[in-house]
Amino acid sequence: MPASTAVFAILFSLLLGAMIPGPSFVVVARNAIGISRADGLATALGMGVGGIFFGGIALAGLYTLLVAVEWLYVGLKVAGGLYLIYIASKIWRGAAQPLQMPTTQDDAPPLTTSVRKSFWLGLTTQLSNPKTAIWYGSIFAALLPQHPPLWCYFVLPPMVFAIETGWYTVVALGFSSKRPREMYLHARKWIDRIAASVIAMLGLRLVLTAGRTGL
Repeated sequence: MPASTAVFAILFSLLLGAMIPGPSFVVVARNAIGISRADGLATALGMGVGGIFFGGIALAGLYTLLVAVEWLYVGLKVAGGLYLIYIASKIWRGAAQPLQMPTTQDDAPPLTTSVRKSFWLGLTTQLSNPKTAIWYGSIFAALLPQHPPLWCYFVLPPMVFAIETGWYTVVALGFSSKRPREMYLHARKWIDRIAASVIAMLGLRLVLTAGRTGL
């Protein structure tokens, strides 16, 4: 797979992962609903900065280990593939369940009261989620060539930031008004199932290609 194609596939996969409702989604949405649109956007920015951290770790640290220990590359692909299939099954099973979201200020847990605190809340939420680290490692191991060109190290981190911040900005803008929120929640079942199918196929590809030295 050419490096440019791999980068595009990584970014698309990370976008799908960001779109799956989880802790980050709920934090951004509840800040946009319960405090203000500005706080929702600040939280989204924190998520983007956290994405840069995980992207950098996956790109630099993971690559170094894989070059030094060949069997670790195979093992990570198998483990990552199985993890992605497991996550896909959970998403599929939970697609029909209603997403518990606060609808008013009174329904929400205690919230921060400044844009700066909202930014740090977004950043710490992103960094404290171990599934995010595993997700990034799995995606990079599945799609990035073992010997990526130098430009990948400069292009991927800012693009990861753009993906994470961009999606959660959409969430903040959407959930700060009533109509888009209702439309999203109404279509959530199909959105989650489409995402689950793509994730499962990616995981299966990881397992089936684990014995190969390249991608």
